[in-house]
Amino acid sequence: MIPEGGIIQGPLEETEETSRTWHLDFEAGRIAGMADGLQAMQQAVYMALRTDRYRHLIYSYDYGSELSGLVGSHSPSVRSDAARMIREALEPDDRIIGIEDVEVETAGDGLRIRFTVHTTFGNFQMEQEVNANV
Repeated sequence: MIPEGGIIQGPLEETEETSRTWHLDFEAGRIAGMADGLQAMQQAVYMALRTDRYRHLIYSYDYGSELSGLVGSHSPSVRSDAARMIREALEPDDRIIGIEDVEVETAGDGLRIRFTVHTTFGNFQMEQEVNANV
């Protein structure tokens, strides 16, 4: 007997995935409940920028950033490179509408980067430090 079924009849409905995720308490090093909306987006941006792209096999090649490659660089283009790398790291996330007001300061061999993130849940300011101790 040949099994029947398994074929979806009619049009498929696309649903937008929720932003609900585990809230990570980085200072305590533990999960601290759930996060949703803007709080989840802040965590998603933080994680995408802190994860080195191409380094961890668990992530696809479009996840993470290449900011750690700028550590120790004294190139005149370091500011524009950092801004570009932030945009490239966050571009794959459909919930992120845009990045603005990118400011990059060099501090020794590291960088301090400030920018505004526009998301479908609202806007927020972000500050990211990139150094050899990451």
